[in-house]
Amino acid sequence: MQNSQNEEATNSYEPYLQADDVLLLIISSENPEIAAPYNLKSISLDDNFDESKGNDKIQTYIIDTNGNIEIPILGSIHLAGLTKTEAVLKIKEELKEHVKDAVVNLRILNFKISVLGEVSKPGSYAVKSERITILEALSLAGDLTIYGKRNNILLIREQNGNKIMERIDITKSDFINSPYYYLSQNDVVYVEPNKTKVNASLIGPNLTVGLSAISLIITIIALTTR
Repeated sequence: MQNSQNEEATNSYEPYLQADDVLLLIISSENPEIAAPYNLKSISLDDNFDESKGNDKIQTYIIDTNGNIEIPILGSIHLAGLTKTEAVLKIKEELKEHVKDAVVNLRILNFKISVLGEVSKPGSYAVKSERITILEALSLAGDLTIYGKRNNILLIREQNGNKIMERIDITKSDFINSPYYYLSQNDVVYVEPNKTKVNASLIGPNLTVGLSAISLIITIIALTTR
């Protein structure tokens, strides 16, 4: 029973929208003319612009620092802290008096995560599916090096303007039940070096200095005994 509940929670996971998210929002209807005024549009005014062809493109929305976006006619709508499903339902609710059969397509365009530290390919990675686990993130980064600590991975997340730091042990099977198993947009995963790497980094410079000193002493002795 517990396993089925965990699986259901895993399958239904959705990221929460947050400030600075870049959203692609398209509102459509069986009658395109009714839905058209509720979509942001811009016209490309470059040298190749042809008014007869329109050259329209859908604009993106950016959730502001207060967690809102501004939809034409509807005005300001608060989306931060909602899942995508909740956000779509909220926009539909606002539209129901204007577009009864509204279809709302919403997508996060700037969903990315960063993996740093003792991994083969540290860096930032765009996530098109808007859904990624910490294991998948580590896989994107080429997995941990032999010096990475698997039992104390640091997750840094910004939530409601606050930084959250959580330690994750991926050697334990129950970590998949953690609320941090799935990553949110802009999460940072840091893999700390183990003792072997730390000790090697301390011994390395000291060993180099020691060898240089011994070499210098040998040279001085050789010169003075000639």
